[in-house]
Amino acid sequence: MKAISASVTKGLQVGSEMKCADNSGAKILEIISVRGFRGRRRSRPSGGVADQVSCKVKSGVENVRHQVHMAVIIRQRKEYRRLDGIWISFEDNAGVVVTEKFEPKGTIIKGPVAKEVIERFPTVGKIATIVV
Repeated sequence: MKAISASVTKGLQVGSEMKCADNSGAKILEIISVRGFRGRRRSRPSGGVADQVSCKVKSGVENVRHQVHMAVIIRQRKEYRRLDGIWISFEDNAGVVVTEKFEPKGTIIKGPVAKEVIERFPTVGKIATIVV
């Protein structure tokens, strides 16, 4: 994974639910694993903005419900610090469903997207409407 220019606090654990911010058909995603997580014994895997996660679709369109998809976290409620000293937090937790090549399955993203996501996944930035 490419490095990002912020020290992101890991605000979403395994079992956390987040909104799906694209039009892929999913509405609510539940995190089941975090890709690349290295932790200590008995620690729950957690991820933050611009992390890749495996998600189970909790609600949405009939053909995507109860399936496992890869997703990228684009917003989190827990604040994190950027290098210029600004603390950033969003009003909800949200993610975007992506393919195996980390290209978004949807065609539009609703709401703002963190700048760190665009650094790591430029294809997500191509369909983003607002970048914060």
